[in-house]
Order: sequence, then C-alpha cells, then structure tokens
Amino acid sequence: MIRPDLSLPIPADITAAHFIGIGGSGMSGLAGMFLDRGIRVSGSDRADSPAMRALAARGAIVHVGHDASNLPTDADTVVHTGAIWPENPEFLLAKERGLHVIHRSQALHWLIGGRRLVSVAGAHGKTTSTGMIVTALRGLGTRPTFVNGGVIADLGVSSATGDDDVFVIEADESDGTFLLYDTSIALITNVDPDHLDHWQTRDAFYDGFARFADSAREAVVISSDDAGAARVAAALTHRHVVTFGQAADADVRVSDIVTDGPVSFALTHGGRTVHGRLAVPGAHNAINAAGAVAVLVALGHELERALRAVEGFGGTARRFELHGVTRGVSVYDDYAHHPTEVAAALAAARTVVGSGRIIALHQPHTYSRTQEMFREFADVLETHADHTIVLDVYGAREDPVPGVTGELVSGAFADPEHVHFVADWQQAADYTAGVAREGDFIVTLGCGNVNLIIPQVLDALARAEG
Repeated sequence: MIRPDLSLPIPADITAAHFIGIGGSGMSGLAGMFLDRGIRVSGSDRADSPAMRALAARGAIVHVGHDASNLPTDADTVVHTGAIWPENPEFLLAKERGLHVIHRSQALHWLIGGRRLVSVAGAHGKTTSTGMIVTALRGLGTRPTFVNGGVIADLGVSSATGDDDVFVIEADESDGTFLLYDTSIALITNVDPDHLDHWQTRDAFYDGFARFADSAREAVVISSDDAGAARVAAALTHRHVVTFGQAADADVRVSDIVTDGPVSFALTHGGRTVHGRLAVPGAHNAINAAGAVAVLVALGHELERALRAVEGFGGTARRFELHGVTRGVSVYDDYAHHPTEVAAALAAARTVVGSGRIIALHQPHTYSRTQEMFREFADVLETHADHTIVLDVYGAREDPVPGVTGELVSGAFADPEHVHFVADWQQAADYTAGVAREGDFIVTLGCGNVNLIIPQVLDALARAEG
C-alpha cells in the first residue's frame, strides 16, 4: 500500500494520464472524466472488468496486469490508488522518468478546479447521501458534476461531467484525503472511528473531521444524533453549522419514521413540516435524506421541493441491491463492512422481509478491522440475522495476520447454532442455499468481492429446487 503524499505538486496542465488501478469504480470514473476533458487516457488493472471495457470503447488504452511496458511514452501524469504496492513496475518507471505521480484524490482535486464543491464524508451512509444529493439536483433541473463511491441506480454511473457550477463528491476520510479539497458545503453523516491504521488514534480521527468541517467555505451540515459527530460539532468554530437527525433540537429534524416497506417520515425546518416517502427502505435512509435535504437548502433550494427531489432517489449499486429471486428466496447484496453499517443494512432488510428469515453471508474486510472488531461483528450479526455464514477475510491492501480469519467472527457468536464458517465459496453457496427456504432474504455483506458469490448462490438455489 502507498500512503498518499499530498504535498506533491499537482500539474497545471495534463495532456496524457496513465491510471494504475483503472478498473475500480472510483478510478474508472475519474478516467472517464479525463476523457471528457479531451485528455489521452491509458491504464492498467490486475483483472478485466466492464468498467475497463467501457473506457476502452471510449478510446482509452487499457491493460490487464501491471507491467512497465504499459506506461505510454507520451504520458505526463500517472494517477494511482493507495491500494497499489510501492514495487508496482509502472509506478517505479513513472518515478524514474520524473513524471507527475499523483494520488487519485489529487487528480480529483485537479478536475474540481474552482467549482462550488459539496463534499460528503462519514464512516457510513456517504455513498447513499451523495447519490441522493446528485439525484435531487438533477430532479431540480441542474446538471452537477459528481464522483460517487458507487453506481447511482437510476443513472447507471458513479460519476459524470455536468454543466452546472456545483460539483458533488464522496470525500474519503480513510486516508485523510478529504482535507485536500476546497469544500464549499461539507456534509458529515456520522463520525464512527475507523481506519485507525491511517489515523493511529481516535483523537486524531475526530480532529481530522473537525479540520475538514471548519475548512468549508459556506456551511457544515452534520448529524445531530451520532455521538462522534456531536463531539466534532462541539469543537467547530464555523459560523454556519446545520444539524440534522432525530434530536429534538436538530435544525432539520426527522420524525414520525415508519419503516413498514419503503420508509416514510416527516421533516421539520424553520418551523415548517413536510412529509416524505422514499423508494428505499430503512430508518437510516430517512436520516440520510434529512442530511441531503439540508445540503440542498444550503445550496438555495426550497425545503419541500428539495424533499420531493430526494424522493426520486432509487438507490445505489451494492446498497441493499436485489440480484435475483430463486425458489422464492430473494438474494440481496450490501456494501456494509463495519458493524454499524451491517446493523443498518440488516435492520432495513427486516422491515421488508415480512415473515421470512434473514440469512447473512458475511465477508470480513481487512485483517486489521477484523482483528479489532470481530466481537462487534458477531454481536450485530447474531442480533439482526436469523442465520449467518461467514467467509474468510478479504485482505484488500493488507498482508495476512496469523490467526485472523473469518472463524474469529464465527467463534465469537454466543450461540454457535446460528453461524457457520465456510472458507470455500462453492461450499458456502451450497450451504446457504440449503439453509434458505421460501420467503427468506439472503444478504451478502462486505466491501470486498463477496458480491461475486451471488451467481453461485443463485445457481445453488436453482439446483436445490430441482
């Protein structure tokens, strides 16, 4: 893993950019926006993907696998993610040539330029909140430029170049790069300490969020309910702080939440109350909607029109996304990879599953998070799911840690009858299909590649039917 060096200069002009790790949702979106600017684009990734093929169809030169020969001779800038290793041959050759080598956040900073930036940060809910804001702005007749961490279902893309002055991004706190941007309006969904491999201490994590918020030029929109957000809010010196949530003193207050199916609720702001209903389930999405509406009001939009526009949001990929129904069993996927997120995803599933059961197929993400939070994961899964199948750890950028496997999570369950650890994916798919019965929801959970097991699960369900 390469820690971003945000002190490196960002070039004023870029004519040919090479992306190391171009297939990821964030990097492919950035590469597409560089193409929109008329910049020559090339890139590589370790595996082929639809995103890479789409970029190739637009004229980008893409390679599967990393090799020094992939770096074009005319490239003047190399963009990389933090997930690559320092020994990456393209990265080393770019350094040797003296090219501008910048982190993806710096490439995004270059794209933003001087536009009015809405930065959405938080441990959970930022992809959905960003999607709500973008969808609403388009519904209100504007075309913002945006970069989101997930595909917005109704738009079919995670990023796009617009013609409006507003630029909306999902800002990444995991490596501190959200401090790089010249933000106009900062939205903080919550502040739940995570990514301590970067921040080292919880105090440093909170301080990073406070610095991010106080640097916003126009307004800070922050949760009134989350304990971490409240701690950050108390430390702010910003002149314009707007709170949102269920707290009685929230500036944009959510109340009367009904979670029987798509969530409905009331929003109160400035002495006025309006009622809304979303197309996505879960009380947490009512709260996400309140934050999005607060941002839209800060941008100058009227309260009720803002809420009606947010109601048009149809979800994002990998956020409680239905992939199929076989034998009466619905198979969903969710990106949740932190105990708080897992609890929210499963609680939302509970509101719509009816008399069926919830079967969680959980892939722990990173060895460090699993080692630190395996008891919390076990408690949340045992509380909110009827049965859990735990896969092995998806290491992402980390090297394996001895003794840290998915079995660490399953072993922490109070009742071992409610959990099963299976490292082999086909065996896990077969076991999951064997447990499921008509009316149940199977929900894959994790931000690694657990979604790739879904075809195996659907096939196993079909075979079990025969």
